[in-house]
Amino acid sequence: MREAHGVGLRKLARILGFAPQVLSLWEKGLRLPTVADVALILGYFEVRGEKQRHLLELAGSAREPDWITAGSPEIPEPLSGLLECERSATTITNWELGIIPGLLQTADYARALLSNSNLTLEQADARLKVRLERQKILTRPQPARLNAVIFETAFRERVGNADIMSDQYDHLLEMSRLPNVSLRIVRSGQGYQPGLLGSYLIYEYEELPPIIFLEHYSGSAFLSDDKHLAAYRRLAKMTAEIALDNEASRSLIAEVTR
Repeated sequence: MREAHGVGLRKLARILGFAPQVLSLWEKGLRLPTVADVALILGYFEVRGEKQRHLLELAGSAREPDWITAGSPEIPEPLSGLLECERSATTITNWELGIIPGLLQTADYARALLSNSNLTLEQADARLKVRLERQKILTRPQPARLNAVIFETAFRERVGNADIMSDQYDHLLEMSRLPNVSLRIVRSGQGYQPGLLGSYLIYEYEELPPIIFLEHYSGSAFLSDDKHLAAYRRLAKMTAEIALDNEASRSLIAEVTR
């Protein structure tokens, strides 16, 4: 908003009585303003109505170590949060149990999933657009690094028809050859390991703390405290240790397609 109004950082800080260094840290996401601070800035730029309410709610919950969202079926808030997490992430670690990761899904595979998720046609189309939009971070000029580890079950469970699955396997092979994409498979039948408790994503950034995303049927959690981060990093390391390497994983995918 400051930039849109053509107001310099030092000028705004002087007018509102903030230290320029503090305002800079807020804008970079390295420090958190109070609700009163945010309200003062919104008042200066004459922000009213729904946008004002939304930003003040964010300011009010920003200090919570973890926040859980359960968006409406029409416009699910977790998808918006997911886009924001991924847009600036430098490295993404994704462990998936039963389906192909969203960042690696073909449009037909994603459509088949969504059409069997108790959604209306409009809701499914909206979520498909978001899912395909997310994938652009892997092919942009400065792409994010994706470390995808997938349980073998995801390749054995048919989504849609045989043609959709065949195209999905071909797409995985193609994406796995990108220099910024690592795709590894954990074979089934190896006994219990903690990754079987659920899928997760870890987003890492150049200057900001990492974020963990957990997705469930009717709600999603974004975790950011050090305790959860350490636990999921240990889990990711354990899972990687039992996964096939990239070449062996490609061979297994190619085998499934035959």
